[in-house]
Amino acid sequence: MERPSISLSLFRLAVAITVGCHMIPSLLELEDNYLFTAFKEKNGSFFPIWALRLVEQSPDWLVRWFVWLFGASWCCFLIGFKSQLSGILMGAACYYFYALNSLHIGTLSFDILLVTLSLIYATGYHGDWLSVDSVLRGDPLAYQRLRPFFIQRLLQLQIAWTFWYTALSKIAAGGNWLTDNPYYYLMHYPVIGVVREFPFREFLGQHPTFCYSLGLLLLGFELTLPLLWFVRKTRTVSVALGIAFQIMLLATLHVPTIFFFLFPPQMLLFVEPERLVAWLEARRARTAARGCATLLYDGRCGFCLVSVKRLLVLDCFGYLEPIDFHSVADVASLHAELTPEKCRSRMQLIEPTGRLSEGFAAFRRMSLRLPLLFSFIPLLYFPGAGWVGTRVYDWVARRRFVFHSSALCETNQCGVTLGEADSSSNT
Repeated sequence: MERPSISLSLFRLAVAITVGCHMIPSLLELEDNYLFTAFKEKNGSFFPIWALRLVEQSPDWLVRWFVWLFGASWCCFLIGFKSQLSGILMGAACYYFYALNSLHIGTLSFDILLVTLSLIYATGYHGDWLSVDSVLRGDPLAYQRLRPFFIQRLLQLQIAWTFWYTALSKIAAGGNWLTDNPYYYLMHYPVIGVVREFPFREFLGQHPTFCYSLGLLLLGFELTLPLLWFVRKTRTVSVALGIAFQIMLLATLHVPTIFFFLFPPQMLLFVEPERLVAWLEARRARTAARGCATLLYDGRCGFCLVSVKRLLVLDCFGYLEPIDFHSVADVASLHAELTPEKCRSRMQLIEPTGRLSEGFAAFRRMSLRLPLLFSFIPLLYFPGAGWVGTRVYDWVARRRFVFHSSALCETNQCGVTLGEADSSSNT
């Protein structure tokens, strides 16, 4: 079965954030956690003995090298640059530090995270959207492309089995929730322990019968909820209940970050990707009805064509309407201040309000409307950024012919038009 990959593209971000929240704090204290001076524990149930012995021989310079490897690969995986390769390298670094010392990260939650990470980087099409890879490919509709649904189904099954395992451990493990009252005991744990201070904790600690009933209710909830995720009619409500349950856990217990950053997004994988695509298309239609911004570019320049395609990938909600200025008989009919020389010199942006911007100023205005550029707004509007950005933009525009050796300018039109007008060109 093939379905759109938009859900996996969103889930990649959740995986990257969760890995960062788990690993980065432990890497900030290398001497205490991973270097020769650290007190270390080994997880022989997760790794073969030969692997633990091999990693144990690591000199400190190798540990530091793996820190750099993790940092670089994590950043690349987060932004979706070579996302499959960077995911594999990030996963290898996580396994290395886990084998080196399991004392700080060696939990069942981290085991689950590593399995999830292995599933997500088994494929590269989690980079079809919201990634540098998708921008470099220049395909604004890549999120619609049909991809194998197998990995997403495995991730769905993983979160379902996690819930079932948790419920079954409450029955089969020590402290049986059917014959005992562990929830009542939790209410009497020290505040610095597993349980947080929250409203009604004192009340629960004084009513063992109520705690026992509440424990049975939670047990039934964990057994039943995963089944409801797979039923279309109950999917929306059950996903909302599952996310609310994770928030409740976070508010009442000291739980690992995976409970908040990974499990809720993993539940959202049950939302049909076709519905996400339909929502995005509806949002684009509403933008078009309100009026798009016109982006004028030089359609005879291969470099400009590729640049516009990449801008359209960043334009999630269809705010831009690109037009080759050569196809317009009189560009002044679009805006009184426009001339062919201006359009050939720099890209021109005409907003629905009639405001005209060009070059770097146009890119800066687009950052206010394209969600994937929001993170650049502080940099683009930093004092002095306009002066520097305009000069960098114009420097690149005047030297577009430098890119002729690549596939970006196969037509060589940049060189042809370079001396005809302004000695500068639209990018």
